[in-house]
Amino acid sequence: MTASVEHGFNNSAFIPPLESGDRLTRHEFERRYTEMPNKKAELIEGVVYVASPLRFRSHGQPHGQLITWLGVYQVFTPGVALGDNATVRLDLDNEPQPDVLLLIDKPAKGQAQIGKDDYVEGAPELVAEVAASSASIDLYDKKRAYRRNGVQEYIVWKTLENKLDWFCLQNGEYLPLVADADGVIKSMVFPGLWLALTSMITGDMTTVLAVLQQGLNSKEHTEFIEHLAD
Repeated sequence: MTASVEHGFNNSAFIPPLESGDRLTRHEFERRYTEMPNKKAELIEGVVYVASPLRFRSHGQPHGQLITWLGVYQVFTPGVALGDNATVRLDLDNEPQPDVLLLIDKPAKGQAQIGKDDYVEGAPELVAEVAASSASIDLYDKKRAYRRNGVQEYIVWKTLENKLDWFCLQNGEYLPLVADADGVIKSMVFPGLWLALTSMITGDMTTVLAVLQQGLNSKEHTEFIEHLAD
């Protein structure tokens, strides 16, 4: 009778890699994610999604435009913080890593906070995602998770369809914000955050930033800064 002995392999120490489609708790998701820091992965409604390589015109470039627009707003709005691909602990089944987020970084004024381990805890006021098309998870499970957890405004830019939707949470539902007669959408959560919709989609960032500057010069934006400073 012989005994079988495994050498050089400790089952208890083995941490499986994340794979798209895995169904995990948030704790197990984080445990595995720490072992693969060079990949982007998200936990949405208890399911793991590992990101594929991203193309320039359909993702990288529009992502950069959103960062530029929201970054300028953040610079001129003390008390507001901007995040690029920051992990967000929404609830026990959802830990997304949104393309861009904007949050009120003031105690008792914002609804999210930065935890001791430097992750975002709770729902940021605004999240923006770049999606290839309307078939993306960004408009289904992820949108439901953001809505349920109270993300106040949600932007989804469907680059292959040349369409950008901006939703605002009202009475528990996401309703689209509509551009005014000048083609400008104005945030209901961040006063002065104005978007020249067509210019953003076509890449005319000069106009995008000029219209944003009008919002930054508005009375509403000044009052918002004063409110955050109280």
